Formats: sequence, structure tokens, C-alpha cells
Amino acid sequence: MENQSTVSEFILLGFSYDHDIQILCFAVFLVCYMALLLGNFVILISIRCSPLFHQPMYYFLSHLSFMDICFTSCVTPKFIGDLLVVRKTISYVNCMLQVFAMHFFGMIEVLILTVMAFDRYVAICRPLHYMLIMNRTKCHLLMLATWVGGAAHSFPQFSIAILLPFCGPNQIDHYFCDIFPLLKVACTDTYIIGVLILANSGIVTLVTFMVLFVSYVIILLTLRTHSAEGRRKALATCASHVTVIVLFFGPAIFSYLRPPTTFPEDKVFALFYTIIAPMFNPLIYTLRNAEMKNAMRKVWCQSLILKEVYN
Repeated sequence: MENQSTVSEFILLGFSYDHDIQILCFAVFLVCYMALLLGNFVILISIRCSPLFHQPMYYFLSHLSFMDICFTSCVTPKFIGDLLVVRKTISYVNCMLQVFAMHFFGMIEVLILTVMAFDRYVAICRPLHYMLIMNRTKCHLLMLATWVGGAAHSFPQFSIAILLPFCGPNQIDHYFCDIFPLLKVACTDTYIIGVLILANSGIVTLVTFMVLFVSYVIILLTLRTHSAEGRRKALATCASHVTVIVLFFGPAIFSYLRPPTTFPEDKVFALFYTIIAPMFNPLIYTLRNAEMKNAMRKVWCQSLILKEVYN
């Protein structure tokens, strides 16, 4: 398909035309974004500056926090800025880059969550072989695999988007550039393209979710043979993972596992996986995690003490 686009920019319709509602949304989402950055940076630095970094679970958690920051920063700063302007535009080049970055970092996050589930499975179901299976070299290889998987997913999406011809309407009924809203304004028959996107995004998301679901079912069945204290600790960790998975995968499955069309609810569901889930991840992973709380206290208390000493 030869790209014959004559559109140099797109107009994002966003959430509402009401000025007061947009100001309210600006305040709310600015606070959410600042909380997201602060929470994930605190987790990232706390893990990297403590012995927890040498434990596979926290090693992956630090990468998840970094990916949360990258993923949401593809969309949220522009979304927040657009709430203060009347005409919300994005250039063709930036729109294509947003499609690539969203799917690249989003897929890496999905795969990191899958790797974290595998880590919990090994820790609970194969405890005697845990350090052998999850040694540092294999952890690095698993992280490399998530980046390769992110690229393998995002490049086809990006290629499809950049080959679409845009020669007429340029209004996108969303607050960021995504592949389904772009299909709606493309000047070509997009049925086959939509099927390919469904196979790439929807099926991949569903299969990953099913793998995660099955792994946690196996973990829960295995926990029946553990002591009460072991069950309590394992369930607390698994509950955090399951909460994050539901917050992220539920809206993502709704958005991508369906025929290539758009609904008004898409923008609301997109908030869950672009802003809300990444914002709550730090709270979910630290609220009932004594090791994480202790590491945060040590790292940040030591920093404050050293600052006072040098002052």
C-alpha cells in the first residue's frame, strides 16, 4: 500500500468541549501524573539503592516502575497540556511516533507482568530450585526478551499506521493517537488491516492474560500445601500482582479484542491503562509489602541524614 497522505496534522477531540470540565480534568490529571512520577521514581530508586535489587522479584518491579514512567509519558503530558487549549492538534510525525511508543512500552509492560508471574510461580511451586532458575543472568535475558517482544509487537503496528493514507478528515475522537481511531479517518478500506491489528494486539493481550490467569490458578492450588504463614506472605504478594493485572488488562482487552471500531467509552477505558494503573502500581506493590517499606525507609532516611550532615 503506497502512502498518499496529504494530512500534516490531526485534531484530537479529547474528552469534553466544556471549558470548566477541561480545567477540572487538568487539575485532576496533573495531580495523578505527578503522583505517578513520584511514586514510581521512589520505588525505582529505593530498589536500585538497596539489597532488594538483587532479588528477582524486586529487580523486575524496578523495571516495571521505569516502564510505567515511559509508557504513561508517551501520552499524559500532551493530554494534560491539551486540556488548556481550544484546538488540540498533533503533527503527523508525532502522531506516528506516539503510536509506536505506546505499543512498544505498553507491550514491554505486559511482558514484564508476565515475567513477574513466572517469577512468583517458580518461587512458590519450585522453591528449592528458585535461585538456580531465576539467577541474575536469566533475569537479564528475560528483560532483554521483553524489549525484543515490545519491538516485535510495535513495529508492525507502526508500519500499518505509517502506510495508511490520510487525505480527508483529520479529527481523531480520542485524546491520543491510537491505531483504531486512525483507521476510522484513513482514506482506504481498512477491514483486512483491522483483522491484522486484532491478531497483533487483541489476541496477544488475551493470550497473555490467559497465561497469567492459569499461572496464578496453579500458584493458588500449590499454596494449599504450604504453612499458614507461607500462604499469607505468598497471597499478599500475588494479590498485588493480580490487582495490577486486572487494572491493566481489563481495559486493554476491551479496547483491542474486538472489531476495528471506536466507541465513546474507549477514552475512559484508556485512562485505566495509560494513567490510573501506572499511578496505583506503587501503592499496590508497597502497601502490604514489609520488605519494600523497610527498603524505602532505609534509603530515604539515610539520604536525609547524609544531607543534614553535609549541610
